[in-house]
Amino acid sequence: MNDVRTATEADFDDWQRSLAVGFTQPPALAREQLDARRRKFVPGRYRGAVDGGRWVATFRSFEQELTTVGGGTVPADAISGVTVSPTHRRRGLLSRMMAEDLAAARERGDVVATLLAAEYPIYGRFGFGPATWTSRWTVEVPRAGLDARWSGPEDGGRIELLDGEEVRKLGPELFDRFRGQQPGAVSRDQLWWEEFTGALRVHADFTEPFHALYRAPSGEAQGLVTYRCDNTWTGQQPDQTARVQRLFGTTAAAERALWRYVCSIDWITKVETGGRGPDDLLPHFLPDPRAARIVDHADFLWVRILDVVRALEARTYDREGAVVLEIVDDAGYAGGRYRLEGSPQGASCTATTASADLTLGVSELASAWLGGESLLRLTALGRVREEREGAARQADALFRSPGRPWCPDDF
Repeated sequence: MNDVRTATEADFDDWQRSLAVGFTQPPALAREQLDARRRKFVPGRYRGAVDGGRWVATFRSFEQELTTVGGGTVPADAISGVTVSPTHRRRGLLSRMMAEDLAAARERGDVVATLLAAEYPIYGRFGFGPATWTSRWTVEVPRAGLDARWSGPEDGGRIELLDGEEVRKLGPELFDRFRGQQPGAVSRDQLWWEEFTGALRVHADFTEPFHALYRAPSGEAQGLVTYRCDNTWTGQQPDQTARVQRLFGTTAAAERALWRYVCSIDWITKVETGGRGPDDLLPHFLPDPRAARIVDHADFLWVRILDVVRALEARTYDREGAVVLEIVDDAGYAGGRYRLEGSPQGASCTATTASADLTLGVSELASAWLGGESLLRLTALGRVREEREGAARQADALFRSPGRPWCPDDF
């Protein structure tokens, strides 16, 4: 039987090569990239499987905060780097690594586990459910109807270009303000900002992007965009695309100003937005919203609830209401019957022996938890069972959030 164990720092280089193999990437990594990635190493959070002295599976996790509805946060076990080498598939390695990690997360007191699912069918069997969705847009700038004479925000604010060092100084505090109001957003640590701005060269092909900051008329920083441009010319005419890596604002005015800025750059005829929330305001910032079209839409952040009581009490609810939920969890972390009483001020969740209103799996609870999925839709699909007539509609209204959850970051 293959040995599933925790990786030590001495194992790091070989573990990274196995990770590359699992992701079908060249296994030979330069010393510089290995040393950069080593800075992320946390003892006890890297594990995998070894066969004959060779790493054949990888799995890592790290600390994360996840924003809930209403601006609260919960500690999360963020899972990444999950691979099994093609020679060792279907041997239960992922199941063993996942079981060890989730047990450790529950012991630490993490409320949820999070991951990005490369393939849809894999993670539902471990209790994960898609909790946020993402849309990618393309903006045809000549069709947008924007004033070509535009030279800055009409509200008296201003746009400033920054370099990487300035982003590392201003970005963390600004992003924390943003994520405090965006359900589904996750925390970024110092290493995230270093890698994003190129101070930490994890990837050999890093190129310096452009960064632009929006300041409100008061001078307060309220938004940041990072983008790259290609160098395409068609018939001796500039025909360039701006590819947005990240854009966020603490106000709608900030987002509007940053999108208008990107669309006004000379030579740019097309803007690719990167992943955005499914209810993003971008099209409505344009005189002709049809100039923006969705080119891709998919699930994004998956959540596994480990502590039902803390998860449901960590968010607010737009209306007052109560529902009794029977949660089915084959792994045993979150199963049970709970009475949830929610309101705009907060919530109370307690174990109960009262009759259930709804019966649902822990995966379905995760999808509805941040307001991204409708309990009424899940009931219609047969994934939630209504035990009391009308309960699905009432619970759906209780769980809905004012805006769709969105996670801006991959990990």
